[in-house]
Amino acid sequence: MNDIAGPETVGAPGASRARPGYAIVLWIALPLVLLGLAASWLVLSDPLRAFNNGAPPVERLTFERRILDNTGIHLLVRAGGSEPMTIAQVQVDDAYWTFTQAPPGDLPRLATAWIHVPFPWTLGDAHVVRVVTKTGTTFDHEVPVAVRTPEFQSSQLVPQAMLGAFVGIVPVAIGLMFYPALRGVGSQGMGFLLALTIGLLAFLFADSLEDALELAGEAAAAFQGPVMVVLAALISFLLLWVIGRRRGAPTGLALATYIAIGIGLHNLGEGLAIGAAFAAGAAGLGIFLVLGFTLHNVTEGIGIAVPLVKEPPPLSAFVGLALLAGAPAILGMWLGSLAYSPLWAALALAIGAGAILQVIVEVGAYLYRLDDRWKSGSVPVTAIGGLVAGLSLMYATAVLVKV
Repeated sequence: MNDIAGPETVGAPGASRARPGYAIVLWIALPLVLLGLAASWLVLSDPLRAFNNGAPPVERLTFERRILDNTGIHLLVRAGGSEPMTIAQVQVDDAYWTFTQAPPGDLPRLATAWIHVPFPWTLGDAHVVRVVTKTGTTFDHEVPVAVRTPEFQSSQLVPQAMLGAFVGIVPVAIGLMFYPALRGVGSQGMGFLLALTIGLLAFLFADSLEDALELAGEAAAAFQGPVMVVLAALISFLLLWVIGRRRGAPTGLALATYIAIGIGLHNLGEGLAIGAAFAAGAAGLGIFLVLGFTLHNVTEGIGIAVPLVKEPPPLSAFVGLALLAGAPAILGMWLGSLAYSPLWAALALAIGAGAILQVIVEVGAYLYRLDDRWKSGSVPVTAIGGLVAGLSLMYATAVLVKV
């Protein structure tokens, strides 16, 4: 009796725990099928029509790009709202103008179209373009200073690359040249420099996040720009944190590399801003930004060099770090001048903010391990001084790039 009953009693719990493969598939498919049936019923029966009081549909229109040339004003718009919308009329400076739309017809939700208006704009003047939909809803777009939009030419890639290198690679390389002077510091000096690096990065994080949220507000509301910025920054932080911790806490060249990655992503966003300034015809503004960013980014090279003080790398490592942190500015210049979009610019800055936050955590952990006074609950004065100095230095140089 025991020999017969034994296998049944032992086997029964195992059988209840291990479900057959088809049962798992069934329990995944069943709720999905029910969800599909519920959605189909909602679409076919349209129970919401009982609440229809004749109000017009909600409409949204976002202006994503503007081109001014000899043929007039050209605007790239993106539709939002609850239903497809129709562009009925276009006004420029309160006067109605003929226009063409490409592609023609109604604009479904999130669809884009070019509006071409043969308006003889005046150089240096301000103009207001008003788009009127079929329901009478109006959307305004201001041209603060009318200038011809530069046309893309392949010959511009090299000059833009040179400017990108001047903004990103050159200042970072100059900052790395402070490395020999940093090697003479003691343990307290090292703590000051690490805290200085945290201050530099903390300012970059706040600056990137602010710019990303501002740009996200210019994108179509359906993309939920602010939420996208937070999620992109969080995902970027988590991915880089997991990658960086595969072999324990990074130090030396590994930590400097992560700092360079975070700064490189931030410089990608700066390159986008400069490229967009030139694409809009604001060459003077672009040159001002180039000079400001160059001085501003020298401090970033110093931050990259700090983790290398105790573990000197080969000379080639400095070249690689300068390219890793500065070369993305070249790519940003090209993208900003060719196909600038507030949404993509916000996404790039958000990813950079997440990367910088990950580096702040790693540098902070390194600073904590370096000084035993943290473990006793006391805060070293050198760390506070370095943090304040880093924030102040970045704030002072950022005045040159805020217009």
